[in-house]
Amino acid sequence: MAGFLAALKVDQYFLHVFDYGAPIGFRLAMRQPERVLGIVSQNGNIYQEGLGPKWAERAKYWANPTPEPRAQYESAFAPETIKGQYLTGEKPGTVGPDGYSLDIAHTTEPGYAERQDDLIFDYQTNVALYPQFQDYVRQYQPENLAAWGKNDPSFIYPGAPRS
Repeated sequence: MAGFLAALKVDQYFLHVFDYGAPIGFRLAMRQPERVLGIVSQNGNIYQEGLGPKWAERAKYWANPTPEPRAQYESAFAPETIKGQYLTGEKPGTVGPDGYSLDIAHTTEPGYAERQDDLIFDYQTNVALYPQFQDYVRQYQPENLAAWGKNDPSFIYPGAPRS
């Protein structure tokens, strides 16, 4: 992303950080804090309090990365599980099928499950950086708009007030 911004000659910008990819934005912000004009955080968690209950199981996997716990995550790519990520807590008929249908279609790509498992395992590097992300926010105090989905099972609402 830093190379992309440099190629476009973008010297200052607002960050929009979202969900699982939020740490990418915070890493970028820490690298060149003077360039960040503000942050819009949409479930862009950087606090332990914002990790939902399933992260406790993931932490066990990180501590013991054997094939058995890794295989557990294959059920996360089942169509009903993916639909649940979009529909849980929402009023019936209020969420269109586009998002979850596209996600489900991607699960048929070769190597999809392995790549997703790798991302789940690698996310521990982001959690380890949470204190540094928090230091960045305290030190530079960028303008911040935190918008959180109250039904998100991964990055739960208690992470929002801290943002």
